[in-house]
Amino acid sequence: MEFAMFCTRVNTLLLLVVLCSSCKFIQSPMDFGPLDIAQTTSTASLDFGSILFNSPSGVLRPESPRDISLLLSFLSASSFSQVTVAARGAGHSIYGQAQAPDGIVIMMDSLPSTIEIHRRRDGEAALSYADVSGGVLWVELLAESLKVGLAPRSWTDYLYLSIGGTLSNGGISGQAFKYGPQITNVLQLDVITGKGKLVTCSPTMSSELFYAVLGGLGQFGIITSARILLQDAPHKVRWLRAFYQDFDIFTKDQELLISMPEKVDYVEGFIVLDERSLHGSSIAFPSHMDFIPDLQKGSSNVYYCIEFAVYVYEAKDSSIEQVAEEILRQMSYMPSRIYSVEVSYFDFLNRVRMEEMELRRRGVWDIPHPWLNMFVPKSGIKEFRDLLMENISPQDFEGPILIYPLLREKWSTNTSAVLPEVAADSTGGGGDDEVVYIVGVLRSATPGSCPPGCLHDLLRRNRRITEAAVGGQVGAKQYLPHHQTAMQWRQHFGRGWERFAARKARFDPLNILAPGQGIFPRISDSIPRTTTRSPLLLHSSQ
Repeated sequence: MEFAMFCTRVNTLLLLVVLCSSCKFIQSPMDFGPLDIAQTTSTASLDFGSILFNSPSGVLRPESPRDISLLLSFLSASSFSQVTVAARGAGHSIYGQAQAPDGIVIMMDSLPSTIEIHRRRDGEAALSYADVSGGVLWVELLAESLKVGLAPRSWTDYLYLSIGGTLSNGGISGQAFKYGPQITNVLQLDVITGKGKLVTCSPTMSSELFYAVLGGLGQFGIITSARILLQDAPHKVRWLRAFYQDFDIFTKDQELLISMPEKVDYVEGFIVLDERSLHGSSIAFPSHMDFIPDLQKGSSNVYYCIEFAVYVYEAKDSSIEQVAEEILRQMSYMPSRIYSVEVSYFDFLNRVRMEEMELRRRGVWDIPHPWLNMFVPKSGIKEFRDLLMENISPQDFEGPILIYPLLREKWSTNTSAVLPEVAADSTGGGGDDEVVYIVGVLRSATPGSCPPGCLHDLLRRNRRITEAAVGGQVGAKQYLPHHQTAMQWRQHFGRGWERFAARKARFDPLNILAPGQGIFPRISDSIPRTTTRSPLLLHSSQ
């Protein structure tokens, strides 16, 4: 019986591959009648960005990692030259990264959802960790780990993202200055390579694959499970916001806060373009705080806000107020412009969920999101701020603009993630090279303020900002990158390009995986394979 079921699944996968090949004669797998693991849906053709729409020829809903391995093994051994595969988690990509035009999209949420918490016992040297399947959402891991008083150390601002998805990019939030991104808080991975091999990897076991996949944009393998480092969870959080008029003082105080990791647990910030944007950025702050500062109504001034938090690990700890006051005494915010509230740890981490529900209520959640995320070295952050302000208009801008510092030393140089390169004449040892800012221009193209044609204009502005920031003196890099030419991708990876291309040739030699990124074109099995080929851009329809 088991062998018969296995043969049935093999035949189904083979059928799916044939339908996706250049010689397909049937429009959709549905022409054969319902299939249990393959169906074409509009879900796989779009993502949160709502900018690119690329339809796959088939959708695989695997029941186990073996299904994925079987598909990729067949594709890597076959002569079908056009079939590509993309893994889709929660679908929060922006520019079609999880799409597979005329290929196969694998829906990772169909895999069995498993979360196993392993807590070290008193006196043990072993670390606490969670073994989690790749399609599990971070909010699900948080809820489960809190039941035993544990939680991951590093987060994203929004928790309804898949674990495999964020680990393929980086995973950052206000804790990254202290603990690094999510990709540096992973102990082990189960990965299916482009050859179809299921590999368990870690820093000491198949380490090249381990580091390639982390921040690797899905190019080297599909994460089916991850071992996430855990620590004791706080009981509550003191959450504070302070306002500034001067950008230099704003960044100076942010850098002061990240220099105190023994006291401060979270640091972010945002630009307040006008009073309207202040209301928009206050949604996540508890409504009962009446958090609407009077910042000279009617003024055209731009303001800045620092948001930071201090965690309380003991339920009866009464020193939190003294710690917060000690921190505030060292800061130079606007007088009488400080707001503070105490919330549970879960509510603090899940703060963006409140904003999501409000936007859904208003019907402006499922709209285009022409976001731009940039890593900017400290030496260029003021110039980037000026560049940004030259290309946006407060009158028609909707959405937050995040800006906060990270520390380069918290990022592993072995992973595929890309930060701005250190200047060639740098001697190291800190200074401007050590601090890197993340700037998130999280704009929404709402129907009321963005008429037809407006979206293309916003994307052109993003490209203009990116080209000036990357190619000029700023020295910035994109986070969650989207590039349109092979030269731009080479420039993005810089000195790491050769390593990135060599890893691709080793783990996905036919370039089957992640076609939506547009980095490597699919290679025919009939073309001689070498490790020195020059990958070209795979153009998507735009």
